[in-house]
Amino acid sequence: MLYLLAEWMGFEGLFNLVRYQTFRAGAALMTALLIGLVIGPRFIDLLRVRQGKGQPIRDDGPQTHLAKRGTPTMGGLMILTSLMLSLLLWMDLKNPFVWACLAVTLGFGIIGFLDDYDKVRKASHAGVSGKVRLLLEFIVAGVASYIVVSQISTFLYVPFLVGKGIPLGPFYFVFAALVMVGAGNAVNLTDGLDGLAIMPVIIAAGAFAIIAYLAGRADYSAYLGIPHVPGAGELALFCTAIMGAGLAFLWFNAPPAAVFMGDTGSLALGGALGAIAVATHHEVVLAVVGGLFVFEALSVIIQVVWFKRTGRRVFRMAPVHHHFEQLGWSESKVVIRFWIVAIVLALIGLSTLKLR
Repeated sequence: MLYLLAEWMGFEGLFNLVRYQTFRAGAALMTALLIGLVIGPRFIDLLRVRQGKGQPIRDDGPQTHLAKRGTPTMGGLMILTSLMLSLLLWMDLKNPFVWACLAVTLGFGIIGFLDDYDKVRKASHAGVSGKVRLLLEFIVAGVASYIVVSQISTFLYVPFLVGKGIPLGPFYFVFAALVMVGAGNAVNLTDGLDGLAIMPVIIAAGAFAIIAYLAGRADYSAYLGIPHVPGAGELALFCTAIMGAGLAFLWFNAPPAAVFMGDTGSLALGGALGAIAVATHHEVVLAVVGGLFVFEALSVIIQVVWFKRTGRRVFRMAPVHHHFEQLGWSESKVVIRFWIVAIVLALIGLSTLKLR
């Protein structure tokens, strides 16, 4: 908004400053961070009053989690509020990539909110039907995929293959939707311990802020051998705004958590990362940078499939972070070690930019 306002009003000095994506990216991060820190306490108090008993805790989960009963959920609303206000203030409102990613973020956030609301209302961990939720997610992702893919090619680019892409044709629309839905649900499955999901999201967003900026620059993308996507640089603002909103939320979500993000936040943030990966043509790199989320999702799939076939479990409990808790690791040890893994994977993902 400030970008267009400065351009329209002819404020040359201000326009020269805000036209730089790097400046606006930093400003978006700080704006989202400050908004989140300011609205956080009142937001949490409001959630606590409205929800009463807070997020239902599973009786069949780790026994240490029973002490968390009464903690309010839907903290993702706080993340989305600070994220949206920051983006509307600093982004280029004419950029279709940003609007597509906003559509996924808000759409998945609404779906997650309905799921959280159903859980709180029923005082049960079973919310909206999985089939209904997936259907809604694919509808939202399908619309966003059409917007994004209409601006880019339908090639799938693989790291280490310079300038070569796999032509997917019309199937790319389906593939793009699968990436968004898969990323949303992978982050959702990771959100099971205080601070476990939000920090890896922040790390992944930081990595994709760099990727989006480089992909949006013809000179840098040509030098690195990555696909050039005109306009993708504006998504660096989206990523830094996620980082700022995420850091503000982490302030209140740090152990012991004063609020949980719930499906409202985890689905929205995961979907946003998926949409950004599609828009920048770095879907495969997302699987590396977000490898922790992939591992968490795979642990659930493996556990379910293996148990149905053999009646035995591969992990003591799924998702896999609960497996390590059952091995005797404290919650803080699991969270911090998973953060370390997320940092290493992000660095590996960024290294693919030059190893082509």
